[in-house]
Amino acid sequence: MIDPHAPAPPGTPPPWGAPAPLPVRPGTGRFLVLACVFVCAACGLVYELELVALASYLIGDSVTQASVVLSVMVFAMGVGSLAAKRLRWHAAAGFAAVEAALALIGGCSAMALYAVFAWTGGWGGLWAAGPRCLLVAFSLAIGLLIGAEVPLLMELIQRIRRQDAGGAVADLFAADYVGALVGGLAFPFLLLPFLGQLTGTLLTGTVNVVAGGALVLGLFRRDLSRRARWTLLVAGITVLGLLASAAVLVGDFERAARHAVYGADVRVALQTDVQEIVLTGGTHGRPLDLFLDGRLRVGGRDERRYHEALVHPAMTGPHARVLILGGGDGMAAREVLRHRGVDRVDIVELDAGLVRLARHDPALSALNGHAYDDPHVRVFTADAFHWLREAPRSGYSGSSGSSSYAGSSSYSGSSDSSGYDVVIADLPDPGITASAKLYSEEFYGLVRRALAPGGRLVVHAGPVQARPHAFWTVAATLRAAGLATTPYRVLGQDAGFPPGPDRSAGESRAPHDWGFILATAGPRAPALRLPAGGPRLRTLTEGGLERDALQAPKAGLPPSSTLVHPRY
Repeated sequence: MIDPHAPAPPGTPPPWGAPAPLPVRPGTGRFLVLACVFVCAACGLVYELELVALASYLIGDSVTQASVVLSVMVFAMGVGSLAAKRLRWHAAAGFAAVEAALALIGGCSAMALYAVFAWTGGWGGLWAAGPRCLLVAFSLAIGLLIGAEVPLLMELIQRIRRQDAGGAVADLFAADYVGALVGGLAFPFLLLPFLGQLTGTLLTGTVNVVAGGALVLGLFRRDLSRRARWTLLVAGITVLGLLASAAVLVGDFERAARHAVYGADVRVALQTDVQEIVLTGGTHGRPLDLFLDGRLRVGGRDERRYHEALVHPAMTGPHARVLILGGGDGMAAREVLRHRGVDRVDIVELDAGLVRLARHDPALSALNGHAYDDPHVRVFTADAFHWLREAPRSGYSGSSGSSSYAGSSSYSGSSDSSGYDVVIADLPDPGITASAKLYSEEFYGLVRRALAPGGRLVVHAGPVQARPHAFWTVAATLRAAGLATTPYRVLGQDAGFPPGPDRSAGESRAPHDWGFILATAGPRAPALRLPAGGPRLRTLTEGGLERDALQAPKAGLPPSSTLVHPRY
């Protein structure tokens, strides 16, 4: 509860008495306090961003997770500021204690959240909500401690030289906001790519406790009793020891947690600039599974069922020029190249690391039929939305063949203005926030512009059984973009579960079907059939495809999704 305070009369002495006896000049002391404000603000924002990033990966839906973390943390900061009033008479000792606690809790938060997800996320029932509960708990605890920093730092800076409240607040918040800027930029550009989330957060905790301890024990040590100094010193060294021990063990921890999530058959695990890639199996007769950011994208037991259903119905008709959006694993390209008459396959994939792995990993390249070695295949490393928007409707020039797999190719107009005969959208599920723009009306408008007259688009629209709303929203969005649609689905047989965000949502099995939508520009929906004279398929038949056709729900389609109003 906020206590009412009467304004202090002019000339009233400060409640702490005489200025603090400092080992340096007052100007230097103020600079050191503001420097500590800068460092603490940077560390606080790193903890905040780390929780958002890790929760988005483990739990999914980045918008929801960011909203939960930020709102809970800001609320807790207000509560922490009020609670810190009780410590203002012992500001130096209180600040050192707060920084030690913040360093320990914030520094270990990523490991704790990942551990709960890895070892309890698959238990189901009440335990399935463990990562979400822990996320809220960490947001609350870190917010309380960050909120307590500013009132205590205000007391410390006034201990050096009394200043009017407005000027002191301006100095303090200036250092705080600049520090937050540095921390916010350091997390995505330095800590995350070079150290990873776990080590980066542990290093942040180390910087936090060192900065807080050095300020209090170095600058305000005469405000503390000998017992208080030794207590804070031992506490700081203990926190540093715990953080250092965790940093030493972080490699073993990651391997153990990864095995708990993916099983003991992890063969490749790497973090690219875009996502985490994990390969399991693929040797000694074991099926190969490919996970992207924890989601099962290629299941070796029935990936052909998925890719044959995705590609071959769209190849009915002209198919000399094919555009694949996504599909960096090379499986869709493999199916396209089985057809005679394919002159050109352009793949637009955001993650160059995935393409590199699909080209060079023996098991993955064997599974995709060494598609990237085919001279008809060209790769553009780009975001599909921006690539379609910037590229003209006519062809795209650039280096062709396998040499273009690791870089973007330039594009310019050519004399061939026919566009693409087939566009295959092999993209992440529409329910993922980051991919919502790739299932928007604006995106499908760009795809329609890239199609040749009579060209066909096929979209992976997610599972029909598990997420019918998202599937039919894709259908409605395609129609809103001026495309006639034919929805269908095929059943899957792989009983493995996607251990990423879907795991913490309590789903212990992969969706047992895949939903697709075949579309073309014009009033008539495309026929759902296999191309005459096409390759012999292992899992798909003409009769089975007819049975897989879907009818729109009787209640009608939901509203379409746009960039400014995503509905997935």
